[in-house]
Amino acid sequence: MNVQSFSQIINNYLSEPQASLLNGIIFGIDLKSTKYFYQQLKTVGLLHLVVLSGMNISLLSALICQFTLKFGKYISLVISIFFIIFFVFFVGLQAPVVRAALVSIFTSVAIILGRKNVNFLALFFSFVFILIFFPQWISTISFQLSYAATIGLLWFNKNPPKNQVLKEIKTSLSAQLLTTPIIFWYFKEVSLISLLANLLVGWTIAPLMMLGLIAALLGKIHYCLGFIPAQLAFGLLSYVVFIVDLLSKIPFALIKIS
Repeated sequence: MNVQSFSQIINNYLSEPQASLLNGIIFGIDLKSTKYFYQQLKTVGLLHLVVLSGMNISLLSALICQFTLKFGKYISLVISIFFIIFFVFFVGLQAPVVRAALVSIFTSVAIILGRKNVNFLALFFSFVFILIFFPQWISTISFQLSYAATIGLLWFNKNPPKNQVLKEIKTSLSAQLLTTPIIFWYFKEVSLISLLANLLVGWTIAPLMMLGLIAALLGKIHYCLGFIPAQLAFGLLSYVVFIVDLLSKIPFALIKIS
């Protein structure tokens, strides 16, 4: 079994661009649908959706912990650590994936040992680990964007508001505050509606990961077993596609400087 076999299951359930969108969210597979949809994602600042990012790994870790919490906090954390390690090797060693996995693992170990507020320390250790074993990743854009987003989230989102809407706005702003200059530096372009786009579709990532993984795993056993979660995912994916299409038509949504 490999990523391709599971992604093919998703392709059997869903049409495009929903299938490519879900495969990108779950497995980090390159967008295989139309160039037009790729450009739309780029215009609205949602291209990160089709890249297996640190946020996705963190969400996956949180989901595993929730499902296994009945076994106790420490056993749940250990299960989460082993699952993350398996998932990283399953999808392949990619810089954002390894970084997020290391942060999650270091943080989980610290919790098991009774340490608190170790997110920045875990981020630092993950950087040192990658610097030693994968130094070629340091200069990659994905690596820099991944770390910038994480630092922004940790630094500017220490005391999240109780109001859910304000919390989503602050989280999205925090992640984009340090990534926008990097995107502009490399690509000489910036989406002026990325904040709005992320606020409208960001909440769908966690349920899409859960539904997509369930559909892929059950579909591996029998087509009928994964049909219902796949169709539920299709509804959310269609909403994302609709928002992307709607926002991408806004004039001057993407500013380019040659």
